[in-house]
Amino acid sequence: QVQLVESGGGLVQPGGSLRLSCAAPGIIFRLYVMGWYRQAPGNQRELVATLSSLGSTIYEKYADSVKGRFTISTDNAKNTVTLQMNSLKPEDTAVYYCNAAKRPLYGTENYWGQGTQVTVSS
Repeated sequence: QVQLVESGGGLVQPGGSLRLSCAAPGIIFRLYVMGWYRQAPGNQRELVATLSSLGSTIYEKYADSVKGRFTISTDNAKNTVTLQMNSLKPEDTAVYYCNAAKRPLYGTENYWGQGTQVTVSS
C-alpha cells in the first residue's frame, strides 16, 4: 500500500515562497508521472505541475497560472517530490495534493496524498 505524505504548507504573505514536499515511499519514479494538484473551495481539483522521465529526458508540465513561479522536482535518493512555489499570489490559496500516476505502459495505479493547505494572505 503506497502512502503519499505531503508537508510544507502554511500561511504566507503575497510575494512570498513556500516549498512543498511529498514523501513517496515505494514509488519508482521512472514508472510514474508525479504531480501536484490543487483544489480551492468551490472549485474542481486542477493540475499544477507534473514531472516524468524517459531515459535521461525529464518532462515537466505546468499550469499557465504558475509557469515561471513554481518548479517541480524529484529527489531519487530521498524518494520525494518537491514543489517550490515563489511569488505566491492570493489566488494560489488551495489544498495542494501530491499524485503518483503509473504510466499506462506499466499499469493503472494512481495514488493521492491527503493534501496540505496553502494560504496566501496579508
